Amino acid sequence: MTVKPTALAAAVCGLLASSGAIAQSSSVQLYGRANLGFDRYEADGSNVAGADRDGRFRVFDNSSRVGLRGTEDLGNGLKAIFQIETGVNVDNGSNTGQGGQGNGSTGFWAARDSYVGLDSNFGRLTFGRQSIYYANGVNAQFASNYINTEVPWTDGRAFGRVRVPGTRQSNVVMYTTPTFSGLNGSLYYSPNAQESVQTNSTADTNGNIWGATARGTWGPFYAQLDYVSNEGNTPASGGVRSDQSAWKLGASWGYMPGARIGLIGTRAYDNQALGLTAGDKVDQWSWTINWEHTFGNFQLLAQYGQMSNVKSCDSDSTPGNVSCGDSGARAFMVGGRYFMSKRTWVYASYNGTWNKSNQFADYTNAGYTSVNGAPFPYGADPEIWALGILHNF
Repeated sequence: MTVKPTALAAAVCGLLASSGAIAQSSSVQLYGRANLGFDRYEADGSNVAGADRDGRFRVFDNSSRVGLRGTEDLGNGLKAIFQIETGVNVDNGSNTGQGGQGNGSTGFWAARDSYVGLDSNFGRLTFGRQSIYYANGVNAQFASNYINTEVPWTDGRAFGRVRVPGTRQSNVVMYTTPTFSGLNGSLYYSPNAQESVQTNSTADTNGNIWGATARGTWGPFYAQLDYVSNEGNTPASGGVRSDQSAWKLGASWGYMPGARIGLIGTRAYDNQALGLTAGDKVDQWSWTINWEHTFGNFQLLAQYGQMSNVKSCDSDSTPGNVSCGDSGARAFMVGGRYFMSKRTWVYASYNGTWNKSNQFADYTNAGYTSVNGAPFPYGADPEIWALGILHNF
């Protein structure tokens, strides 16, 4: 059957007209970010032979993304909401980070926070791939919204040897309460590993991730408390079930527009820490001071943080294990950004981390490190000089 061009055009116009009629009852927004630049990364000083990473220049991408989000008013204070957000590596067009390592938040449709749900006067309920624990609100936004990266453990995760479960997770149900007197909270749950073993009848599908966040805003003051727990499935082979958890508490004061100072403290627990016998549950704490101040079109940024030695180690003296002694670190960041408009700015930054001989904390957020694979460079000190440009749309 032959379709005449005039008939096809009329059909297309009719479809667009009907789509427009539907769209009038809802709101959909296309948005995104491009954050790229030129930097120099190195990690030398390791006490492991051949593990140093010599300085190399890179064109980098930090958390560029594109997304769709929207709402539909269902009446009586009830709204349908959705978001589909995808990370894009504008520097290389793939789903790999700066060192060639995989980055689970890029390269695939809905790789970043994506969900559908309902919002009402009784709170918000959403289902999808969502962030648990690590977001800091306004307490610290350097790596998430401002520049290339920050002190590694600012978000409570990048401890190096101790693994922290809080990050962007798949298959999450999330409930956020209404705000009362400046306070609200969120609860998160994900079956996580349970969904990956449905064909394996010999393993107990009892793994899960759950978390909670409490937030408070009182004028210029903001505070946030986060908790996350991640338990893996019980192995069919009788091995050790993974068990990690973490607390994070932060508070900040916005003492003038574009200026804020705050402190974030974290403590993490892990029974499968790097370099120790599985089942030896250890803990580690860290803290970071964050400061930002705006002078006209220029904003100055600074951070300083410290991380303790790994504690509660029973197996650090076992042959082949890495000692928990000398496993702390300290780090700082200085930088600035110049606002060319409300949506576009250029920035410069320096990040440096100094690891003790049995630690390697690194800039792993968004696959930003150039370290990929063995040998693990204990004692190396990663540092990054960077120039970049960020545009929001």
